[in-house]
Amino acid sequence: MGTRAATAVTAATAVLLAALTAAVATAVQHDTPGRTLLRQAVAWALFAAAAVAVRKVPVRRAVVLVAAGGAALALAGLAGPPGTSDDMYRYVWDGRVQAAGISPYAYAPSAPELGALRDPWLFPPDGACRAWDEHPLPGGGCTLINRPAVHTIYPPVAEGWFLAVHALSPDGARHKAVQTGGALLATGTTLALLLVLRRRGGDPRRAALWAWCPLVPVEAVDNAHVDTLGVLLLVFALGAGGARRGALLGAAVAVKLLPVLALPGALSGVLSRGRGPREAARLVLAAVLVVALAYLPYVLASGAGVLGYLPGYLQEEGYDSAHVRRFALLRLVLPDTAAGFAAAAVVGLAALYVLRRGDPRRPWSGALLVTGTALLVTSPSYSWYALLVVALVALDGRWEWLSVAAAGAVLYLAGGPAQQAVCYGTAALAVVAGAFVRRAMERRPPGQKEEYDSTGEDPTHAFRPDTARVRRGPRTVRRRVALRVQRLR
Repeated sequence: MGTRAATAVTAATAVLLAALTAAVATAVQHDTPGRTLLRQAVAWALFAAAAVAVRKVPVRRAVVLVAAGGAALALAGLAGPPGTSDDMYRYVWDGRVQAAGISPYAYAPSAPELGALRDPWLFPPDGACRAWDEHPLPGGGCTLINRPAVHTIYPPVAEGWFLAVHALSPDGARHKAVQTGGALLATGTTLALLLVLRRRGGDPRRAALWAWCPLVPVEAVDNAHVDTLGVLLLVFALGAGGARRGALLGAAVAVKLLPVLALPGALSGVLSRGRGPREAARLVLAAVLVVALAYLPYVLASGAGVLGYLPGYLQEEGYDSAHVRRFALLRLVLPDTAAGFAAAAVVGLAALYVLRRGDPRRPWSGALLVTGTALLVTSPSYSWYALLVVALVALDGRWEWLSVAAAGAVLYLAGGPAQQAVCYGTAALAVVAGAFVRRAMERRPPGQKEEYDSTGEDPTHAFRPDTARVRRGPRTVRRRVALRVQRLR
């Protein structure tokens, strides 16, 4: 690719990024679910166009675009108040409770013991409970905190983050302090992805799949979900090795339990012949130790109360066999009582495959397979759960798994139990189709002509897994050797 062509494609990508930023700033404005879904659909379309365009941008320019575009989109996420989730109000409350020297696991927000900590923002004085994010208190009145009669559900590292945000927030900052923290985490994750991809020999342009994905400014910034902190720690974990990987993975699990699904990926190939268990034991021990140390001060203060509302949450959200409202794809062919067990079996088989056949040089590939499979079979309606999948896609390059994130976004805004199978069934078909397309492209004849950009790299490989560039079957190697011998003759 010549200089003019490189400049033109860079400018076109920048224009797409500007349009995407404007679309995200519009999408985070509070509106009806239908209009919000339409605005987010426009943002996803622009994201797809920008992600395709950046593949042809020279790497150095692309890195600047990825970082600058990610920062711009994070700022766009600050354009409005939280519009589709009220979880951040619990974050603010838990931080305030800890700052007062009280364990966040000790009392529910409605408890009279915490009455002195209430303010007119989190506990509106009119008591009418008219807004979508206002919830009635057991004794009368309203609060912005969801489930005010139950204890917190968040693990200790997340609670530490809430306390830190509270300590650094100026008076009257309200939701903007938590959103700003989310923007910093989202931008930090972009930079972490660029760093890990560079150190591991991956294409840094793949970081755009996280930095520019509309799910990130909407859920990580506007709704400020703490999941982003776990994602950041997991990216660093998969870029590290040994005990450090285990410690960072343990910290990620102590933010939100979902990153535990990345453990098989972190242990990729550990069951293969020739690999000893010592390294795996060090990793798992480090992870367990970090989780235990994080929980220790809260256990001393609250005892078994550190479990919070987790058991009730699992039942409320329909993840137990007695109240099944998840596992939409499996319930198409199985009775409700068997769906949960079947989901565990499917995820277990995916984990076993990664442990036996996974590539230890690319732990994110196995982590993506297990995590993405878990979301497909459990079919959650909370779109922010897929933030972890988006980051793993950026590391691995298998863009088809972004359909899982899109399915969650559609289901959360405009879906219901009847739409679960449609949304996640479409995502599953996209994942399978993407795998077949990638396999077909990897089997192209070795002599097929390819176009290269000014960096000397094949732009069609930008979002493929790293092994797609180096994998060579015995037959392909023999053909290439034969061609070279013929040329020498």
